[in-house]
Amino acid sequence: MEERRAISSVLKNGQLTSASVAGGRHVQAFEKAAASYVGAKYAVAVSSGTAALQASLHALDVKRGDEILMPSFTFVATANAVVSAGARPVFVDITRHNYTMDPDDLAKKITKKTKAIMPVHLYGNVAPVDQISEVAKKNNLPVIEDSAQSLGSTFRGRHTGTFFDLGCFSMYTSKVITAGEGGFVVTDDQDLRDKLLAVRNHGIGPGGPHAFGLNLRLPEINAVIAGIQIEKLPKFLKTRRRNAAHLTKLISDMGIQLPGEPRDVRVNWYLYTIATSDRDKILRKLNQSGVGATAYYSQPVHKNPFYKRAVRLSVTDWASAHVLSLPVHPQVSIKDIEYIAKTMRGAL
Repeated sequence: MEERRAISSVLKNGQLTSASVAGGRHVQAFEKAAASYVGAKYAVAVSSGTAALQASLHALDVKRGDEILMPSFTFVATANAVVSAGARPVFVDITRHNYTMDPDDLAKKITKKTKAIMPVHLYGNVAPVDQISEVAKKNNLPVIEDSAQSLGSTFRGRHTGTFFDLGCFSMYTSKVITAGEGGFVVTDDQDLRDKLLAVRNHGIGPGGPHAFGLNLRLPEINAVIAGIQIEKLPKFLKTRRRNAAHLTKLISDMGIQLPGEPRDVRVNWYLYTIATSDRDKILRKLNQSGVGATAYYSQPVHKNPFYKRAVRLSVTDWASAHVLSLPVHPQVSIKDIEYIAKTMRGAL
């Protein structure tokens, strides 16, 4: 396996990480590959997808008391990053068709305290970037794209994470590529890139000491794995697309809401997410049959005990009770897909 050989090479070399502003040799090589893949001028590698969000918030000088508009229907890390920067997450509802930010509700939530907008390209679906852009421009607000789940997804040929100021990606073990842990931020703005470099390295950037910084560096071992994985990504995505298409063919007559690709959108099929009133029954049957299906996210962030808010998010509440994500990753075979479909049919 290429990854094992590369790890051995890093271990023999002896330089496991680097505190230089530019990062280690393998970090720099991965950043070039990541920027090239998504079509951005710059990529800055960090220690996780959460760290990518944190670095982006600090690069935009988010302060205590600022409000960040984001969906509640997402992994809690999105909100945790906001709180860690001292800001307050303000929860926006989602659309029913692809579970991403509702631009109409977004416009209603803007206040004088709003500092930035943070849409999430959930399950690999692409948020309505055109409408979000209209709202952002009208209110002169920067946008941070939480693209943790959407590496490989595009709209009109343009990659998620590149539509606005900053785009944040994750390389956690369950993502479309993995470095074990890791993440990266992309931007076309050199000033933001320099701030990101400083934030990830205790405030030491290209211009010397910065006002604030953390240790968000990506180790060389993770970077060398990530570099190999991103070369394999087109093949990974091809297998996910094959699996998703076959599953759609097998379950299209079951009377459930299936995922799809709107015009001009190409989804990475990170998760194949259906919606059905029989969610709990199907989930129970799949799990009992050994299928790793999961309800992401049965508890939206605004109902998390730490974030408990009395806010009306009707579609978010509907989705949390109806969605079910089915595995279509590259380790899933066609035979596995047929077993999943057969098990679902038996449950119904």
